[in-house]
Amino acid sequence: MKKLNKIWAFLAVVLLGACANNSDVAEPRRYVEPRFDDQPKIELLVNKIDVVSEFTPSFTRPNVEHLFPISIEKSARIWAHDRLEAVDFSSNRVAEFIIKDASVTEVEEKASQLFHKDSLKYRATLSVVLKVSSLNGQSQAQTSIEAWRELTMPIDTSIEDKEKYWNEMVYKLFDEFNLRMEQNIHQYLNMYVKDSKNIQEY
Repeated sequence: MKKLNKIWAFLAVVLLGACANNSDVAEPRRYVEPRFDDQPKIELLVNKIDVVSEFTPSFTRPNVEHLFPISIEKSARIWAHDRLEAVDFSSNRVAEFIIKDASVTEVEEKASQLFHKDSLKYRATLSVVLKVSSLNGQSQAQTSIEAWRELTMPIDTSIEDKEKYWNEMVYKLFDEFNLRMEQNIHQYLNMYVKDSKNIQEY
């Protein structure tokens, strides 16, 4: 009987351990970074492409980019991976995709009318420079983009709704960035784009 009790006690411990392990399993992420790998690559006549970030989050208000479920800085890195490709490995040129700013600020705005709620205003900014230079460091050409989006919501908006609106904000920001950056590359770096049919006069 004692042996049987020990067996039941052992089984109870195993079951409790299994329950604990199941509860520790991370939930799947609700939000993912925007992707552009379904669009054609922009083939650059360079030996390689370096992605560099010069942006450092402050983790201090009014900056709140660290609260976003999607990182603008990480999304910019993913964009460079999805859209840019080095195709001239015999050249002495290198392209640098430099993230200058990937910040979000939050400002509280007082209601202008009585009995109206105060609001929170968010501004997301993405500033990027794409530079093509020779390996000896001599700059040859570059283009830059600063894209931004603004969003205002009631101050008592729940965190779940905030995350949803923030996510939509980031996606709209990158839709704009994707369009403008591609246009700029074909306009200002056209001589370094493979099979470019854009002839730019200076």
